[in-house]
Amino acid sequence: MTTSATFTPGSLVRARGREWVVLPESTPDLLVVRPLGGTDDEITGIYLPLEPVEPATFALPDPAYPGDARSCRLLRDAVRLGFRSSAGPFRSFARIAVEPRPYQLVLLLMALKLDPVRLLIADDVGIGKTIEAALVARELLDRGDAQRLAVLCPPHLAEQWQTELREKFHLEAELVLPGTAARLERRCALDQSLFEV
Repeated sequence: MTTSATFTPGSLVRARGREWVVLPESTPDLLVVRPLGGTDDEITGIYLPLEPVEPATFALPDPAYPGDARSCRLLRDAVRLGFRSSAGPFRSFARIAVEPRPYQLVLLLMALKLDPVRLLIADDVGIGKTIEAALVARELLDRGDAQRLAVLCPPHLAEQWQTELREKFHLEAELVLPGTAARLERRCALDQSLFEV
């Protein structure tokens, strides 16, 4: 039998006579999957020691049957919708606990085209600037393009940022405030700066 170590989030597998997409919640013994073309109500677990799972394979398109414009548009829409709710092409999506809105992904795509990444996010209040910024940061960290992250914000927003980063993006952040700097500096080595750590 196959183990889940070969199935990364977003990969397609065949089990129980149908095809599934592997979700990020999977563990080494339990694949959490959603059927292709199915809804979140159909998400299930497959216990690998008991059930065989194999990579899904699909026949290549037959050039004798090109289809029509309606079928092409339907396929395009299905792929776009599928990427919105599955792992998609981003490495960070397996480690976030928020479902980004489509317009928030635009900023992420823009950031990934920049080298170095330099963006100013200046949307209205409540649009989701925190999520947009954290999406970019989480993706850069998961790709290895960034090693550290610093958020500069007014002191009264620091705990809100820390909570958002921890709960939605699994990023543990230290608050560097006038009241915490002395305690944090005591944990540094003699030749280390607080900001290097």
